[in-house]
Amino acid sequence: MFDLLARSWALPSAVETLEFSDDSSVAAFACADGTIALASLTDPEPPESRVRVSGDLGQTTIRPREKPLAPLIVTERLLDGAPLIAASGQSGFLAGASDGRIVRVAATGEIDNTDIRLDGVIVALDHARGQGLTAVSDGADVVLATASGGTIRSLPRDGGGNVAALGFSPSGRQLAVCRDHEISIWTLVGEPALIRTIGFPQATAAVRWSADSEWVACPLASGGFGVARLADGKAGAVSDFPAPARTVSWSERADALIASGAFRIAAWSMKLPPLEGETGGALVTGRPGLVVVEAVAGHPTRPLAAAGFANGQIVIARIGERDELLVKPSGGAITALAWSADGRHLAAGTANGGASLITFPAQMFK
Repeated sequence: MFDLLARSWALPSAVETLEFSDDSSVAAFACADGTIALASLTDPEPPESRVRVSGDLGQTTIRPREKPLAPLIVTERLLDGAPLIAASGQSGFLAGASDGRIVRVAATGEIDNTDIRLDGVIVALDHARGQGLTAVSDGADVVLATASGGTIRSLPRDGGGNVAALGFSPSGRQLAVCRDHEISIWTLVGEPALIRTIGFPQATAAVRWSADSEWVACPLASGGFGVARLADGKAGAVSDFPAPARTVSWSERADALIASGAFRIAAWSMKLPPLEGETGGALVTGRPGLVVVEAVAGHPTRPLAAAGFANGQIVIARIGERDELLVKPSGGAITALAWSADGRHLAAGTANGGASLITFPAQMFK
C-alpha cells in the first residue's frame, strides 16, 4: 500500500517534526541538520487517477506511478538542530533561527526576516492564524507579536523555571505556557492575563489543545502524559508507559485522547478522562506487539488514529477497535506523523531522513 499511495524522499538527516501549511497545500519537514524540506501536496498522479475497477468482477486495483517525483525544496541551514516551525499565512511557515530571529519560510523555500527577534536561541514557537499572533520564547521570556512583528508584548513571568513549549488554543484566544512541572493558561482577549496554573508530577514537554479548547494534554519529560480540564483545573497523569510518550493527539470524532509510548495505540475516552486515577476510559485500539509506538496522529474528521512505530511501521486503526490497516511495513523509526486538515494526506518523517506524503483515495475510509 505504501509503495502505491505514498510519495517518499530521502533527506540527509533525521526528520524531527513536521507541519502542514494552513491551506494544506504544503508539508514542511524540520530536519536535524537545521534545514526545512518542503513538499507540495499537489500530486500529478493522485490515487484516484490510478484506480481501476474491473467490469466483470468489480475488483479494484491501483497501478504504480509512472512519472518520477518532483524533488523536495530544501531551505538554507537555519541553526544547529531541527528548526522549530509553525504554519503562518496561507502556504508559508515561521521558523526559529540560531541568532534568535523568527523568519518566514515561503512554499518556494525563500527565507525572509520578520521583526521578531529574541536575545537567545528560540526554544518554543507557535502561531495563531485567526488572531494573527505569534508566541515565541528563548526559555526565559514569552513574547507575543502580531503577524507583521510590529507590536510586541512580553508576558509577565508567572513563576520560576524555563519555558519548554507554547501552544495557542484553536481559537487563538488563549495561550498555554509549559514551564517545568506546570502549564499556565493565559487569556489574550484584551491585555494578556493569567487565568489558571495547572501542576503535574513531572516536567511538561509539549502541549496539545482539544478542538473545543476545554482540555489540554502534554507529554511528560520523564515518561507518560498529563491531561487537564480548563474549566476547573483538574488534572491527571498516566505514567506507566514502557517508553516516553513523545506525542499526544486528540480525536474530536471519537471524543478521545491518544498517545505514543506503548506497544499499541494508547487511547482514552474523554467521557471517562484519566483524572484522579480514573482508568475506566481506556480504549483498546489496534493490536499489541513487541515494538513501541513512537508517534500518533488523530484523524481530523473520522474516529481514526495513525500510529508510527520504532521499526518504521505505520498503521491506521479505528479508535476503540482492534483491527488495523497496515500502511507501511518497515523502515526507519517514525519520528513525526500528521494529517492534513481534510484528512486525505498523512505526512511521516523518520529517524533516517525519510519524508513521506501518503495520499488516500476518497473511498478509502468510507
